[in-house]
Amino acid sequence: MGLKIKRGDTVMVIAGNDKGKIGKVLAVYPKTMRVLVEGVNIRKKHVRPSPRYPQGGIISKEIPIHYSNVMLVDSNGRPTRVSIRRVERDGKIVRIRIAKTTGEEIP
Repeated sequence: MGLKIKRGDTVMVIAGNDKGKIGKVLAVYPKTMRVLVEGVNIRKKHVRPSPRYPQGGIISKEIPIHYSNVMLVDSNGRPTRVSIRRVERDGKIVRIRIAKTTGEEIP
């Protein structure tokens, strides 16, 4: 079974140094069970001069965090758990994500 968080979702950090921050998921890494969230878990990295960074120096970049430290945000802006429901649409059975707080479908 895959993770219930997908790229493009809005999540809130519920544990760690960035607790309470809200950001958009940039990438999901299911093998390591980590997610990359915009503006969260920023670390400094020393880089050599290269075509991408001609000056080199110290850059700030986001580092993935464990997915258990984030929760999906519902339409009211509050963190919520997620349930999976199977429904029939256009003759196919599809899985949809439902917010536990509001009962609404998560797009």
